[in-house]
This record gives sequence, structure tokens and C-alpha cells, in this order.
Amino acid sequence: MIAIWQGFLKALQLIVTLNPEVLQITGLTLAISFSSTIIATLICLPLGSLINFNSFHGKRTLINFIQTFYSVPTVAVGLLVFLIFSRAGPLGFLELLFTPTIMVIGQVILISPIILGLTVSALSGVDKIAYETAVAMGASQFQAATTVIVEARFAIYSTVILGFGRAISEVGLALMVGGNIRGYTRVMTTAISLETSKGDIVLSIALGIILISLALIINFSLNRLQQR
Repeated sequence: MIAIWQGFLKALQLIVTLNPEVLQITGLTLAISFSSTIIATLICLPLGSLINFNSFHGKRTLINFIQTFYSVPTVAVGLLVFLIFSRAGPLGFLELLFTPTIMVIGQVILISPIILGLTVSALSGVDKIAYETAVAMGASQFQAATTVIVEARFAIYSTVILGFGRAISEVGLALMVGGNIRGYTRVMTTAISLETSKGDIVLSIALGIILISLALIINFSLNRLQQR
């Protein structure tokens, strides 16, 4: 209990004094998480629409396959990305390993199944009458699909928020492909892991409090935006 209290005080000190290293780590954490969430959303929203608004053989199997990756371990995605982008891998010539860019790519792969699967669920939850009415009134397939997306916007907002939460909280992938390099690829979760391994529990708790506070503030803001 004393360690938690000391960690809370340490967190306040780091925030009030605008500790440069904490600010750099926090900024990188937010930049990577926001970037991966935006990219994954831009990919998965159109793809989810294609899956939902088209009938084809094996559609249910495809959706079930996507849903199985909701809880894929971050280290499994990290291993996959590492093998692909390592020097011996097919994309090793890009030399992206242990850079913020590869961390964004890894997080996009990690959260895409969640955003894709839940987007399909959100769109399928809208009454088919909305789509059929739009088509009957002369709307094109794209316009009718857009109408359904607007109807499902609140569920899609929640999907994006969930994807962001998954991105900002992961640690295994960031360690494997980012390398936890100080001042370059170190993010909040990897910093907490490092400080804990070093035995600095107070600083780990402080960083954990800052991370949780950031996640709460951002998710609260997004939820307020959704309500409006």
C-alpha cells in the first residue's frame, strides 16, 4: 500500500515537473496508438462494408475466422512481424525493425481483426429496411451503404475506441519489434516493464498511473464525442 501511495506521489511529481523523458514517452505512445487506430479504421471500415453488404459463399466462415483473432496474443503478432521484417525476412530490406514505423504496422495488424469484426457486427445490426429504403428511393449501392454506416455510427465509434484501447495497452509486440530503445521506441508499457524488471516499483506504479489516466481521459473524451 505504501508503494502504491509513493507511486501516486511520483506520478504527480513527474506530471507537475513536466519530466522530459516522460513527456517524450507519452507523446510517442499516443502517436503510435492514434496512428495505428486511424490506419486500421481506414482499412477495416470499407472492408467491413464489403463483407456486410455482399453475399458470397463462405461469408459466415470468414466472419468466424476474423472473430477468432479478437484475442490473439500480442507476442504472436510480434513474432510474425519480426520474422517478416527481420534481415532474413522477405521485407527485411526495408530496415524497419526497431523503429516506430514497425510498431505502428504491428499494432495495425493486432487491432484490425477487432475493428473489422465489430464493424461487420455493427452494420449487420442495422435494420435492413434502411438499406432497402435508400435503394428504393434511387440511391446507389455506395450511397445506401453510407446511409447504413451513418445509422451504425455510434457502434462504430465504440469499435474504434476498443481498438485504440487494445493498441495503447499492448506490450509484447512493442518489446519484440520496437526494442524498447530509450528516446526512440520506448513507450509507456515497455517503460513500465523495464522499470519493474529493474526493481524500481515506485516508478513503475507512477508510469502505470499515468498510462491509465491517459487511457481514461482519451476514452472519456471519445465517449463524450460519441454522445454528442
